Amino acid sequence: MTVGSKPRQFLAEINVIPLVDVVLVLLVIFMVTAPMLHRGLDINLPTTTANNIKAEERLIVTIQRDHTLSLDNDTISLVDLRAKLQEAKASNPLISVYLRADQTVPYGTVVQVMDEVKGAKIERLGMITGPKIETIEEEKIGTSR
Repeated sequence: MTVGSKPRQFLAEINVIPLVDVVLVLLVIFMVTAPMLHRGLDINLPTTTANNIKAEERLIVTIQRDHTLSLDNDTISLVDLRAKLQEAKASNPLISVYLRADQTVPYGTVVQVMDEVKGAKIERLGMITGPKIETIEEEKIGTSR
């Protein structure tokens, strides 16, 4: 025995700080990965002859490379576009318009068409874009920077 020393006492408590660290790391991991886990379900829906659900009515306005306009598949002028859109709005107040423009069309032309859509009091306007396809040359440029 040593003189003047107290006998050691054991702590019967759990050290909580490492436990909290581990729980917080797990929480962050789940928060980051949870949105990525959302997938569609592969199911075969039954068919019926009476369809009660009406498909959303939408119009597609296309601006071609030579600045010609098409409403769905019909060629139309910019002057007539607003009248046609107002007719469609009168028949269906919740109509949507999707704008598809060639990438070489000037920004001003796209804005004019968007102005005609808003002038027809159509609030639901979307833009159609294509998927970005990276070529081998773009990948080489991106990696060499």
